[in-house]
Amino acid sequence: MIQSALRRATLLALAVIGSTLVLAQPVFVQPVPAQTASPVTFMTAGDGSAFLPYGQGIAAYLASKGINLDVRKSAGSNENLSGVDASATTIGTAFIASAYDAVNGTGWAAGHKHANLRALFPMYETSFQIAVLRSRAIRSFADLDGKKVGVGPAKAPAEMFFRAAAGIANIAPIIVNGDSATLAKRVLAGEIDALWQGAVVPIPSLSEIADQADADVFGLSDAEVAAMLLKLPQLAATTIPAGTYRGQTANIRSVSAWNFVVANKDLPADTAYAITKAVLSASDPAFRIHPTAAGTLARNAVQNRVVPFHPGAKRFYDEAGIKLPE
Repeated sequence: MIQSALRRATLLALAVIGSTLVLAQPVFVQPVPAQTASPVTFMTAGDGSAFLPYGQGIAAYLASKGINLDVRKSAGSNENLSGVDASATTIGTAFIASAYDAVNGTGWAAGHKHANLRALFPMYETSFQIAVLRSRAIRSFADLDGKKVGVGPAKAPAEMFFRAAAGIANIAPIIVNGDSATLAKRVLAGEIDALWQGAVVPIPSLSEIADQADADVFGLSDAEVAAMLLKLPQLAATTIPAGTYRGQTANIRSVSAWNFVVANKDLPADTAYAITKAVLSASDPAFRIHPTAAGTLARNAVQNRVVPFHPGAKRFYDEAGIKLPE
């Protein structure tokens, strides 16, 4: 009886001690991770383009601010505009002259108005130039008649505007497609005669040719520029100063338009606001984002009179005191 009582007392004491030990142990609750939205897809362009390194610079800068973008290569503006129009979680780099056709359902976008496009922020101005080896004895746009000319990816803006210029000059070049890095190498190898490209100056692929060979970089004649503006009012005349490219001793005349990052109208307003505010609040965009981002400034938003601005972006411009075009 006594032994039984002692056994019960011992078991009770152990149970109490065990309970005390359990209660005394710190309780670790596995934290539940916050819901993280899938990163926004950022469509840019291919190797050798100006869009790709710019987009990579934007993505790296935004990542430092806690905003993640998934950078994707593409064929450039036209593919980007279609991709953004179709996806609420996609943004993309776009040439405003191409966006003009997308919004209106004309040109390359004939029959389909891209009604879901909205602008976020300005990038930089794009103009068009041509690089040739001097040994080819090509000195003007008219001299490209019958020549093999690289124009970038098929049906991308560079090709579309080259075809327009060729029609104005009444010439029939042989169109060669591909990414601009590959086409630059083909010019240097003598496989094609020239490379026409449009990007922020100096255009990387044209600089590659000028830096590695005895080459000429030129644009359009005054008459060709005037005719292009008459045919394509979304463009503007521009001048590239002498010395922009190695061996360039005179100013280059050409046509240009701005580039903007665009989004789908259904991108959440808070996301559009956060992206726009972070990018346009960079104290020195050419240093903190990418050298080509010198024009990525809030005041340059007025260069877009084609694509409506996203409400999230408009919220930032209102706060910044920027009056957007009507």
